[in-house]
Amino acid sequence: MMDLTWLSTIIGAGCLALGYCIGARCPARIFVFARKAKIAAALASENKNNKKAKEPLEIEKLADILEDFKMVLVVRNDLKMGKGKIAAQCSHATLGLYKKLQHRAPKALDKWEMCAQPKVVLKIESEEDMIVLQDRAKSLKLPTHITIDAGRTQIAPNSRTVMAILGPVEVVDDVTGELKLL
Repeated sequence: MMDLTWLSTIIGAGCLALGYCIGARCPARIFVFARKAKIAAALASENKNNKKAKEPLEIEKLADILEDFKMVLVVRNDLKMGKGKIAAQCSHATLGLYKKLQHRAPKALDKWEMCAQPKVVLKIESEEDMIVLQDRAKSLKLPTHITIDAGRTQIAPNSRTVMAILGPVEVVDDVTGELKLL
């Protein structure tokens, strides 16, 4: 009987070369398409599970009309947070609002990103004032997010620390224009 191991070596090397050529010409497209399909299927099933899908926010309409968008972070001054704590809480507020807008106001988020993501940090003197400010922003259909601290370090649990507001510059200034920089 003839030894055919040399034949399997040649076939194996040929398959390896063929796989390399295919991979070099269309890198991972098959895997990317499969992953996108899985993500789309997961989102579709998630939407089916949500009995009431959330509607797009009103700010989406403004994103089609107005150019300049900004985010304002309103920090409670009465809590006497340290600089690091304020930075962390502002990060939480920014990310919280960003996540909220990703699916409900993507045009507004894109507009803000195209404006170089401007952020202004202002101070407010009490939780009550922050709630009044949030009500004012909501009355103008601006999206907001208030960060609530877990209370593991400097401040009491469930303290509202920072509120993020995003929208057209003129409208946001109408809400926060009286506040001072932190």
